[in-house]
Amino acid sequence: MQITILGIDLTKSVFQLHGIDANGGVTLKKKVRRWALLKILSDLSPCLIGMEACATRHYWAREIAALGHEVRLIPPAYVKPYVKRQKNDMADAEAICEAVTRQNMHFVAIKSADQQAVLMLHRARDLLVRQRTMLINALVD
Repeated sequence: MQITILGIDLTKSVFQLHGIDANGGVTLKKKVRRWALLKILSDLSPCLIGMEACATRHYWAREIAALGHEVRLIPPAYVKPYVKRQKNDMADAEAICEAVTRQNMHFVAIKSADQQAVLMLHRARDLLVRQRTMLINALVD
């Protein structure tokens, strides 16, 4: 059968994939190294891919979408209720795969590299402002 929905749990070096077909049957359960992920996904026919949202997931979402897949990012708090047993990478990938199919699920928009760069500038400025305030407060006391 062909994979129609794929849940990916991204960690530091090993990614867990959980794929299901149109009937809901599990067709893929696999651990993949970081360097091999795009190669494996390029061999798959276009499908719906779900991932938990965070800063690095936007990069992966852009790369995977460039391969022709539809990518949806889900906030981690919305995935947690779908974990059926103990929390591990395989259970998380399965939960993401199930959560991405829900009609009323809230998804996060994929940020471009420019949007992420602007956010980084805002965070850096905020840090500098806080440090300046700390120094001024230290001088006054």
